[in-house]
Amino acid sequence: MADLTPADEHLVFRQYLDAVGLHGMAGAEAVGLSASEWYALSRIALEATLTSGELAARTGLTTGATTRLIDRLERAGFVRRAADPDDRRKVVVEPVADSLDHIESVVGPARRHIAEVLSRYTPEQRAVLFDYFAHAAPAFRAATEEIRDAAAHRRQREADATAHRP
Repeated sequence: MADLTPADEHLVFRQYLDAVGLHGMAGAEAVGLSASEWYALSRIALEATLTSGELAARTGLTTGATTRLIDRLERAGFVRRAADPDDRRKVVVEPVADSLDHIESVVGPARRHIAEVLSRYTPEQRAVLFDYFAHAAPAFRAATEEIRDAAAHRRQREADATAHRP
């Protein structure tokens, strides 16, 4: 790719993020999940087990909304609740292996296409790409927290202003 201007780089990056988001929406739709459910299932699969509170923190949902989301995923056969092996007082949510096989079949086309793209790069170039991914994911999570915090503060200011109106 020829040298890009900063504006071109921004556009390419936005198009990439748009495509990733669209893929996530298509995956969710293909298995009958909402975007929030798809994301939650992804987090559960990545971490193997999560408590309801941990999942709430990662998704930004309230604990009540998270409980209802887990209920829906459990009814659909994607997750199950189990006793925490380290603390039997806790309940963890874990993926159901067969459901992950189904998810893998759904995301198979993306894996195939991305493997084709990655095959164009040298091992050194792939190392740079994966270094970027390793650093970009936490950066996006930090930015997400900043967005959520700013929104919470805005809602609080609006609530305070409404409460103090004559």
